[in-house]
Amino acid sequence: MSLLLAAVVSAVLMWAAFPPLNVGALVFVAPAPLLWALRKAERPGEASWLGFVFGAIFFGATLRWIALLGIVAWLPLSIAEGAYGALFGIGMWTFRKLPPTKWWLATVGLWALWEFARERWPFGGFPWGALGNGVGTLAWPRGATQWIGTTGWSVVAIAVAATIALIADDERVRMPARIAFGSLAVLVVAGAVFAPSADGRPFRVAIVQGSSPCPRVHCANEVELILASHLRLTSEELTPEDQIDLVVWPENSLGTETYPFTNPEVFAAIVAEAERLGSYFLVSGTRVPEDQPDRFINANLLFSRRGVPIDEYLKRHPVPFGEYIPLRDSLSFIPELAAVPRDMIRGTEPVVFDLTEGVLGSVISFEGAFARIVRSEAAEGAELLVILSNEGSYGRTEASDQLVGLTRMRAAETGIPIVHGAITGKSLFIGADGSLGKESTALFNPSVIVGDVNWRTAGKTLYVRFGDWLQVLAIVAGGIAAIPDRRRTKTLATPPWAQRR
Repeated sequence: MSLLLAAVVSAVLMWAAFPPLNVGALVFVAPAPLLWALRKAERPGEASWLGFVFGAIFFGATLRWIALLGIVAWLPLSIAEGAYGALFGIGMWTFRKLPPTKWWLATVGLWALWEFARERWPFGGFPWGALGNGVGTLAWPRGATQWIGTTGWSVVAIAVAATIALIADDERVRMPARIAFGSLAVLVVAGAVFAPSADGRPFRVAIVQGSSPCPRVHCANEVELILASHLRLTSEELTPEDQIDLVVWPENSLGTETYPFTNPEVFAAIVAEAERLGSYFLVSGTRVPEDQPDRFINANLLFSRRGVPIDEYLKRHPVPFGEYIPLRDSLSFIPELAAVPRDMIRGTEPVVFDLTEGVLGSVISFEGAFARIVRSEAAEGAELLVILSNEGSYGRTEASDQLVGLTRMRAAETGIPIVHGAITGKSLFIGADGSLGKESTALFNPSVIVGDVNWRTAGKTLYVRFGDWLQVLAIVAGGIAAIPDRRRTKTLATPPWAQRR
């Protein structure tokens, strides 16, 4: 019973590290009770159960907002994440008897492998709940994310937690403690002293949060009403005297009926506003192509200061069961899936907009949670990033705060300021070091915020250049440490003539 309680305690502490409580420092200690319990598990089934309980409780509580879409969406995801925890538990059981230092290395490596796999499989992965994301609330450590990435902070956090678990087990852990706590201290100090900053020219951006008249329930003419709200806010709240350089309309501010390429009136209205303000316009919306009526496109479209379309970015990573149905034919017996009648056409590559002032990159909603997606934009040369989102389906929950927590780590990794615009909130500006702007919109409140952001001119960060290098290093080191030592000390019999009499 004490082992099960330890797994539950770990899950609760992990939950508290993220919104709504957002006590990020807990990520350095939260896994320790679970790791201690897995060292004590006597059977693989027991270890598997402990891992499952931890994963199901932590992710089930953290992702409770998904239940607003139906238990059929929340329960399978919670079970799947619990299954990952069960596999982690079995893996931990196999090397429970390793010497302390080897156990520590293997534990760090296995956790790193768990997060590596979870961010990629199944269906493109799900990065919510990674340990490193908790660092977003800690200013000094967050500055070091430019070198090791969020995945690197996960490695450091689990190294500290594993050290604590060994200490609780009365093990001598001189070397693991030196590495874990020494690395943490160095990174905290270095992150505080050398935090990334964007020192290029300022760029004035307006986020127009038009909201929706009927979020979650969807009403008649919703698409047209959303467009009208964005046009009204833009025309009433922004003037040429504001000297706006870029106006952004968030994800789903446009639909098939109101997309500029298919609706001349909408095209003309956007052109008129761009010319009136002398501003670039980045608008986001979905449309159904005429040649593929059973599919749809989710895109960001940029207009020049004169209202000329510059280029379009197509979303590359759709939301499973939200923007496409994996295994659609096999799962046709689930009636709720009829709510997603079309699968999204995926974009195939990063797109950046080469402007006179700098290189602008953008991604859409769910993609902002993935380091590899945003990193690809930075690697392509982006010097300013825009993430446009729609959290309207999740009500007044912590879903928006959790996405902001993820996207602020994208800023810290790339050293690039981020304009985070959400159609229903929260919208805000994020600094190059991952710091949140003082002004933020409220949920479901039509509003406009204006802020100055700077282009990054310092070049690519170490993380953008080399990616998840510390995570990969931890996986390799852990794999080597977990290899059983098959050497056997041979005991030679003492010949009779050598025996003492």
